[in-house]
Amino acid sequence: MAAAAKHLTPVVMELGGKCPVIVDSDINLQVATRRIIAGKWGCNNGQACISPDYIITMKDYAQKLIDSFKCELERFYGKNPLESKDLSRIVNSNHFARLSKLLDEDKVSSKIVHGGERDKENLKITPTILLDVPRDSLIMNEEIFGPLLPVFLVDKVEDSFDVINLGTKPLAAYLFTNKKKLKEKFVATVSAGGLVINDTTVHLAEPTLPFGGVGDSGMGAYHGKFSFDAFSHKKAVLYRGFACDAFVRYPPYTRGKLGLLRALFDGSILGIIRALLEWSKA
Repeated sequence: MAAAAKHLTPVVMELGGKCPVIVDSDINLQVATRRIIAGKWGCNNGQACISPDYIITMKDYAQKLIDSFKCELERFYGKNPLESKDLSRIVNSNHFARLSKLLDEDKVSSKIVHGGERDKENLKITPTILLDVPRDSLIMNEEIFGPLLPVFLVDKVEDSFDVINLGTKPLAAYLFTNKKKLKEKFVATVSAGGLVINDTTVHLAEPTLPFGGVGDSGMGAYHGKFSFDAFSHKKAVLYRGFACDAFVRYPPYTRGKLGLLRALFDGSILGIIRALLEWSKA
């Protein structure tokens, strides 16, 4: 962006952020769990800009959600995910060390409820779920970009919007619910690059939707015609003839002209007639 700015070249900047997933209780839990898994671990093992970063759900629903994750994760990656050919490696040793640091923080390591196994030599980390992670922990204050999934607890689902809005604007935000009013509030309340209801990451594959960030997650958007528009200058052109030349725009600017302009702006027919009559007398 700095390099482009030197030449006044327009840019679209897609960054990342902590993409939240709100999980309500009135859902098809198996389908929701599978779609979150596909967006998180199936999508390069969490190493994607729109990957679900953390889950927000109610305290009295969390255990049911975690049990569903455990069941579906074993179904997809087996009893030993480190041996699964369907689970991506961590991109390099630096990122492996960064993710390990997030997991090994004192206030976080005791919160692991599933996974957490690591193979440093092969740069593999199993799908890891953490329950009730402190808000001030490292893992809740930077983009994870890996296979770790914290679960943040709230008393009621509506509190999720406040949790999201306390942080920076994410590249994507996801909601699983069947409640119409909750969907409407989600769309109206949450500011993010893109929103998906009852799925994750699929908006990236839809060419008729603009894809991009807002605030800390980027600027501008692309995909389909939006890509063309992003780098096209919208040149304004106005054609006029020579008739109906408005004398009030030219000096001298008299009281009569000012009165006529005020009447025109007010949209008052009587005011316009009055101003014209006063103009003719002058």
